[in-house]
Amino acid sequence: MSTPELPDVFKAYDIRGLYGEQIDGDLAELIGAAFAHVLSQLAGKPCSELRLGLGRDMRLSAPELAARYRDGLLGQGANVLDAGQVGSEMLYWLVGSRGLDGGLMCTASHNPKAYTGAKLVREGAIALSGDSGIADVRREVQEYRASGGPPRSERSGELAEVDIYEEFQQAALGFIDADAVRSSPRTLKVVLDGGNGMAGPMVGPLLESLGLELVETYWTPNGEFPDHEPNPLLPENRQFIIEKVRETGSDLGIAWDGDADRCFFIDDTGQFVDGDFMTALLAESLLRKSASTPTSPEAILYDVRASWAVPDTVRHAGGVPHINRVGHAFFKTRMHKEGSLFGGEVSGHYYFRDFYCADSGTIPALLVLEMLATGETRMSELLAPYRERYFISGEVNSEVADPEGKMRELQERYADAKQSHLDGISIDYEDWHFNVRPSNTEPLLRLCLESLVSREDMERRRDEVLGVIRS
Repeated sequence: MSTPELPDVFKAYDIRGLYGEQIDGDLAELIGAAFAHVLSQLAGKPCSELRLGLGRDMRLSAPELAARYRDGLLGQGANVLDAGQVGSEMLYWLVGSRGLDGGLMCTASHNPKAYTGAKLVREGAIALSGDSGIADVRREVQEYRASGGPPRSERSGELAEVDIYEEFQQAALGFIDADAVRSSPRTLKVVLDGGNGMAGPMVGPLLESLGLELVETYWTPNGEFPDHEPNPLLPENRQFIIEKVRETGSDLGIAWDGDADRCFFIDDTGQFVDGDFMTALLAESLLRKSASTPTSPEAILYDVRASWAVPDTVRHAGGVPHINRVGHAFFKTRMHKEGSLFGGEVSGHYYFRDFYCADSGTIPALLVLEMLATGETRMSELLAPYRERYFISGEVNSEVADPEGKMRELQERYADAKQSHLDGISIDYEDWHFNVRPSNTEPLLRLCLESLVSREDMERRRDEVLGVIRS
């Protein structure tokens, strides 16, 4: 009798699916065992010598599934440091700061209530991806299912429970001059939207220590998500914080996703801050603090979808911009390899060399608060030069039957432009450009387009390219 096919939960950057229907406790335990074996091969040491971190978010299924992931790891002889309920970046920090061989975070990030999953990292908090590691975990799981289960270790691994909140928070606070924020004559009023995710316990104590006037909303972890889904990239999920910033006359709004490794900003006028412009601001701030010099400039990574505001700002600040493939595994791996200072994605993932090249939803919030508290300008004033020069479409999705065929059509249609194929197809003219990428999981093409001429020109160009994609 043939083994039934595994559910489609092994994604490009993580493992994710519907709880009970696609991922249950039995599959979680197999994934834990398989992860231990894959890390054993990557590290070149037996499972019994592995030291692995484990964390879980606030989802209702997380206690059960994290326990089963843990059983899978321990059953192969791996030693586990269980941090309990934490934000994803805290698990990355645990792996990096303790020199662990890897770690597993039980989370479905920003997905709706019914989902669960896992983010997997190896030594150095480098993410496994579909290209590197996740496919191997899937293959191991399939073999276990065919053979009746994983091989059992002669001895179970050792388990230690650790509380890392205070250590993590002190490390994050080291990215800013906290005393300068506290002593600022300007007391910032900030609306916080935790989305009932992990931001409250993770970031809350840090913000409270800075002498800010905080308006806390949806700040308690609750896997029921009674207020809205923990995905601030969707306009309907950030409408609340936009209205709250305007209603309270606040200087800033900050919203986090479910596992709190991404944060998103609303300026003092209630306008959403695009990830490209946020990357530019953060890069400039970090370059000012760094030892970047003309003879030894710091490298900054940005993704293929981003506004030209990013490379322009980085060069002006004395850094060297490098374009990169979309996806946290690709950013982290390249940053480790090249020693890049910082990397930013349009989707709100921000990576820091001095944070084990991991993405953080805590550090960007602290850096922006430092910018505003120690400067004379408001958030909207910091953003004005970008909004007046760079006219961006944001990501526009189109369902297509033949994504590859449409990409070839775009290549032929814009043959007179500079073209590149680092990630999808990028078309560059002197005063406008765009990138089109296929989705990893759906029959979609994703368009990001920018004009340096005007918003009207951007909209005309956008509609022209969409006309090709959707014809």
